Amino acid sequence: MVFLPQEVIARKRDGHALSASEIAEFIAGFSKGSVSHAQAAALAMAVYFNDMSMPERVALTTAMRDSGTVLDWSDLDGPVADKHSTGGVGDNVSLMLAPILAAIGIYVPMISGRGLGHTGGTLDKFDSIPGYTTSPDNALFRKVVREAGCAIIGQTADLAPADKALYAIRDVTGTVESISLITASILSKKLAAGLGALVLDVKTGSGAFMPTLEKSRALAQSLVEVANGAGLKTSALITDMNEPLASAAGNGLEVRNAVDFLTGAHRDPRLKDVTLALCAVVAEMTGVAPSVEAGRRLVDEALASGRATERFAAMVAALGGPADFIENMDRYLQPAPIIRDVFAQGQGTVSAIDTKGVGMAVVALGGGRTMPTDSIDHTVGFDRLAGLGARVDSATPIARIHARDEASAEDATRRLQAAYRLGDTAPHYPLIADAISPA
Repeated sequence: MVFLPQEVIARKRDGHALSASEIAEFIAGFSKGSVSHAQAAALAMAVYFNDMSMPERVALTTAMRDSGTVLDWSDLDGPVADKHSTGGVGDNVSLMLAPILAAIGIYVPMISGRGLGHTGGTLDKFDSIPGYTTSPDNALFRKVVREAGCAIIGQTADLAPADKALYAIRDVTGTVESISLITASILSKKLAAGLGALVLDVKTGSGAFMPTLEKSRALAQSLVEVANGAGLKTSALITDMNEPLASAAGNGLEVRNAVDFLTGAHRDPRLKDVTLALCAVVAEMTGVAPSVEAGRRLVDEALASGRATERFAAMVAALGGPADFIENMDRYLQPAPIIRDVFAQGQGTVSAIDTKGVGMAVVALGGGRTMPTDSIDHTVGFDRLAGLGARVDSATPIARIHARDEASAEDATRRLQAAYRLGDTAPHYPLIADAISPA
């Protein structure tokens, strides 16, 4: 029988469940051009209003995975795993997690993205490092993973291409927020990466894509159930984003923060707890450790011994960055022309932070994009960010700004001041609000 995409659209429009074969044919047709962008947009809107069952989500995810190359790492002598974050501010976890896992014998072929809205992008951070290539050919990618144990790169054109095309449609048709479509978008790329295990860091709070715990939990449960349904062992932690995770926000500044973390020069306590908790979950899922508690001891030792720092340095050098980047970071991470303290308007205890507002202040400095084609200034942003509960006054700043010029510095200063609320006390948000494991 001839496949007619309009019949699939009408069935979902009318609230019916689609079969796996209908979804597979639709996505295959979209990839080949026999299903138009208008038809894909119509299906996305039908899904947005009528949602998808878990079997439909699994079918959509695997169909998008199969629209391109699926990597195979069976030649490696250890487990292969990765982590995905739903995005936040000061979220540079990937920069430490990949080399820590590599240091305990877990290979990490991490395919990351660029900044989106107020959230920073892992690839934009690595672009701060001179010479580092985020788009190596497949041979170099495999070589770095095998030799350094980890490689953090961008999505290649042949990995889940249907997702890239469908996301562009969702972005301009008001259908981004569908949990079903978010789930398929995130997981199709991870499934195409050929992983054996995946840990998800689903953010919640004022700087998260899902601001409420209820919505964050729904997304985490969808991701975990669909990933496991598609054959990828996956667990999730729901972590707090009611304040920036690191004390730095901005690409080069977050790289510096990550190197200081790895070497032990400075470790933000909340950042350390989230990073090592995620690492420990992966250690247990892959069987490298018999339990999460044992995994935590393993990753603590890998960090303390300096082995994780060595893996990071090896990855940077193998992907074209300086061989002495760790030792001579100040030479390679250029400072912004303007660096000065930012003070709150008043004094008291930091009682609330509009974390999204902090992220948008970085964007206003030039550290993010307002258009997909915008170039990034890797030197700008904030460091020494005050967290919830900090006491600030006319002598104690809320942050230090790094700016290109006076106009952007003044605008971003006002934005940051507006994002900080002072009071007598600060609320307590659990750093890890929940853990979601396969049923």
